[in-house]
Amino acid sequence: MYHQTTVIITIFAFIFTMFMIFIRPKNMNEAIPASVGAMLVFLSGSVSTGDLLDISSKVTGAAITIIATIVMAIVLESFGFFSWTAALMLKLSKGSGTRLFWYTLLLCFSMTLFFNNDGSILITTPILILILNNLKLKNRQKIPYLLSGALVATASSAPIGVSNIVNLIALKIIGMDLYLQTEMMFIPGVLGLLFLSFLLFLVFKKDIPKEIPFHSYSIPLQKNRPYHPLQKNTESLFDKQKKLMIKMLIFVFLVRISLFVASFIGISVSLVAVSGSLILLIWRWIYLKVNPKDVVGKIPWHILLFAFSMYVVIYGLHNIGLTTILVDHFKILVNDSLLHASLTMGLITAFLSNIFNNHPALMVSTLALTEMGLDPLIMQTVYLANIIGSDIGSLILPIGTLATLIWMHILKKNNIKFSWFEYIKVTILVIPPTLIFTLLSLYLWLLLVFVH
Repeated sequence: MYHQTTVIITIFAFIFTMFMIFIRPKNMNEAIPASVGAMLVFLSGSVSTGDLLDISSKVTGAAITIIATIVMAIVLESFGFFSWTAALMLKLSKGSGTRLFWYTLLLCFSMTLFFNNDGSILITTPILILILNNLKLKNRQKIPYLLSGALVATASSAPIGVSNIVNLIALKIIGMDLYLQTEMMFIPGVLGLLFLSFLLFLVFKKDIPKEIPFHSYSIPLQKNRPYHPLQKNTESLFDKQKKLMIKMLIFVFLVRISLFVASFIGISVSLVAVSGSLILLIWRWIYLKVNPKDVVGKIPWHILLFAFSMYVVIYGLHNIGLTTILVDHFKILVNDSLLHASLTMGLITAFLSNIFNNHPALMVSTLALTEMGLDPLIMQTVYLANIIGSDIGSLILPIGTLATLIWMHILKKNNIKFSWFEYIKVTILVIPPTLIFTLLSLYLWLLLVFVH
């Protein structure tokens, strides 16, 4: 048992951290209050030096993988992948704003499968900004594409565990096979994504331009060589770059498959990710003569500091009895039926993710899960519900996921004004119903296929 002072300071540190993150005075970076809160928790004694080492062991792999993914995105940008993809999307959209919207969602889903949710945000957001700036759309017309793309990119990590490193951390704790997880989760996860996409289209329908200025659009594929979709003398440049882009996508796809295989045979996922990013850096160095040192200044280090700090805060709450409270209050509901197991823990994890960030929230809910002594199928169901709550339910607030924080960082860097209030006005309409729908889909799918 911890001293009462320790408990009070830990709870105060959490309340202080969340309050400062929500009000963000003078647009304060969220890593600052999170770091202060983590320091208070450590000084209170609820988190020991040994706990810090344990947290580091859990976070380091995820952090390294995120950094490796960021490096891959930087390399792709250097090769002109963003510009080429932007030109391709315009070519396929044929002047239709609605068609461009659906291609945006397809791109974001594909990139999450190719990389992970963080990598998808890092790649798709600059591509969309490039398209929308060249189209000279108003800010109100940009948001449907940017926000819908970000939400779909992040939520797309639910169907496949390897698409989100936090899923893999929880998978290790449960000891569940990655292939079984995909078999149980892929169908309900994809159904949830389709439902979310439909809701986003309904919400933004009035702001999506029916037609986009197709004739005036141009994107620089190479320096001083803009691509005009209707100008034939640039088609050879587009096709030439297409060969290089396909080679790079094949390589990235192989790295992606390697991550999946590595997680299955017990090789470090972060090691494979780093190896892939190093090969791409060397490729760029040889092909473009660009020194790899430039990537250091382009990595948003504060996001990693935020994730570590929130882990420390939530670990302190775990140590003073948060998981015990969860176990005591929800074990009966979870044990009652597959439906209650799915809805109860999915909603709890979603709530915790929005106030803690989904990394530490999923850790706490997974730790609580292991202490409930559940039947194997119930445990697997609750774990999958936790993933849905963590990957989809966490999107109500911007601090819910690292991917959303990265997205906000990219918007700010590109001078696109978009407040927390504007974000929540949309997510409060689309995320809760999507969360419920996906959890019910999980229950029905498991009932249909796995319950005999």
